[in-house]
Amino acid sequence: MNSRRIIILKGSPRKKGNSSILADRLAAGAKEAGATVESFDLHKMNIGACDACDICKGDGDRQCIIDDDMQILYPKLRAADAIVIASPIYWFTMSAQTKLCIDRWYVLEGPQGSALKGKDIGILLTYGDTDPYSSGGINAIRTFQDIFRYIKAEIVGIIYGSALGEGDILNQPELLEQAYQLGAKLAG
Repeated sequence: MNSRRIIILKGSPRKKGNSSILADRLAAGAKEAGATVESFDLHKMNIGACDACDICKGDGDRQCIIDDDMQILYPKLRAADAIVIASPIYWFTMSAQTKLCIDRWYVLEGPQGSALKGKDIGILLTYGDTDPYSSGGINAIRTFQDIFRYIKAEIVGIIYGSALGEGDILNQPELLEQAYQLGAKLAG
């Protein structure tokens, strides 16, 4: 039996940020269930903004011409069975690092739809407020729902919770366990 490949995109600038900690717990659950997991700290990667040149939509090999670290991620995203996005909520939505990466998925759209079509998706969000509405977490959730509905990828689970200080999520064992279980579920 082949193990499922899971790619985790961490959108926090903090290595030990709350969404990153949840992502690590998810990875542990997935690995324990037999999946192959690769994590990427988007903040440490050189990812530029889409420049809307549309060269990727022309004839030929339909590749992004921006020579940055997205060139590392594209083949991994295409090959993954599941993609996990872990992001803190900054200014009422996902982090800029997360959004930059997702904007660059434009190249993955082709005449037959998205290269991410049919993939399983996990979403991990943390925010400093006490609820998903006043924090803006709900904006990110709705955005992810719209993105993945459009590309026809299934959101298998969304885990979110309040944790302001770096590492505060460690005081919420129920969220850590939910992340672990989502990892096992994504591992199939």
